[in-house]
Amino acid sequence: MNLTFVIVLIAYVAIMIAIAAWFGRASAMKDGEDFVLAGKSLPTWVLAGTLLATFVGSGSIIGGANFIFSNGPLAGILFFGGTFCGIIVLYFIAPKVRRNGFRTVPELFESKFGRPVRVSGTIVVLVAFIGITAYQFTGAGYILTLITPLSTTQATIVATVLITFLSLSGGLKSVAWTDFLSAVLIVIALLGALVWVFLNDLGGFGSYVERLDPAFKSFTGVLTPWQILGYFLPLFLLILGDQNMHQRLASARSPKVARNATILFFIGAALIVAPIILLASGSSILMPAINPDMAVLALAEGQFTPAGIGAVLLVAALALIITTGSSYLLTCSGNVVYDLVFINDKERGNSKKGVLVGRASVLAIAILGFIMVQFFESVLALQMYAYTMYGAAITPTVLAALFWKRVTAAGALSSMVTGGVVTVLWEVSGRSEDINSVIPALPAAIAVLIVVSLLTKPAAARRKSPETDSRVVREL
Repeated sequence: MNLTFVIVLIAYVAIMIAIAAWFGRASAMKDGEDFVLAGKSLPTWVLAGTLLATFVGSGSIIGGANFIFSNGPLAGILFFGGTFCGIIVLYFIAPKVRRNGFRTVPELFESKFGRPVRVSGTIVVLVAFIGITAYQFTGAGYILTLITPLSTTQATIVATVLITFLSLSGGLKSVAWTDFLSAVLIVIALLGALVWVFLNDLGGFGSYVERLDPAFKSFTGVLTPWQILGYFLPLFLLILGDQNMHQRLASARSPKVARNATILFFIGAALIVAPIILLASGSSILMPAINPDMAVLALAEGQFTPAGIGAVLLVAALALIITTGSSYLLTCSGNVVYDLVFINDKERGNSKKGVLVGRASVLAIAILGFIMVQFFESVLALQMYAYTMYGAAITPTVLAALFWKRVTAAGALSSMVTGGVVTVLWEVSGRSEDINSVIPALPAAIAVLIVVSLLTKPAAARRKSPETDSRVVREL
């Protein structure tokens, strides 16, 4: 156990707990909307930071690093390409998402399709997001085992408790600010580690290229184009339809702030993804026999980086994973509050009782996530399942609800069921080891959405979005 690592860890955890406690005060947490949407008060920089930290968690530091270590840096560019393409599209739809002001994606579904589609969408969202939450527990546990003498199981339990506490305390207000700090810290840590490892351990970029496995010097690495597409699509689809992204954009001070934040989100993602690609592929040279999940984290050991850089890298990665886990716990609690418990009583959902139900649901979801993570052998495997479940079952319906007037409730419901069922069947069959389930699930969901919508009649919108026309004019 390295004392420097422990000191940095304790200091940062103390900062996060202090922020959570501050925003968890009764005066700062007045109602359910404060808990879920931060009172629609987030400024540009904080919004950009929370968008970044929400989407870049253990799926990037561990799952993405695993993929790059096993398939090469050029394949890694295609893997993360889905994220950047998604952010570009998000830039154009951000103002509309902010103006709609929906607290959850299923709330959008009801406005377009009615109550049955909202409830069905809630179930699919929870199934997918509990999976995403679960691998944050595992990722944070990995890091704690490197810093402390805890076993893997003990570290995962500690990580689960910490992530749950931060979600229970200050809601999105505290999560957004800890996200912002974590995003800044991880960018500094990754860039510092990158410079040190390439100059001192790999002997410069030229030496790195020469020592790289020849199989990794093509864009697809050791994978087929279909397999690469199976990794690209889940990230692209998730970021477009991710309820977390939509909630954060809805929590912006204005539509303009929402759009500007996506620009900073893109820049920040580049500053994180580029070092991850280079460091993970560098690990395949320096430590070819390690567990691929540890490709970036293992570089924090003393033989590769100084104690200070290693400590900041591990703690920054831990902070990023913790805040991502908190975000997904929080968004799941929003589904329980607004789409299940208080679906018929909006005012009670926005009251103090809404905060209490939200906190109780956070605790229940954390327990379910801890149980789920026991059934997947790696972070990458659970990551691809969760991303596909959401991307294939939810994202086509989200985009159709926003931009296709001809879509119907029957088409939306059929599409969600098809995407979810095909994903589960493909995973159970074991074929996802060769081709990810998004390849059959997404085309099936889109085809059903289009065909069923064209064969049925659309109903009138059930209700308008929470924003009034006059307020939209003022914000623009």
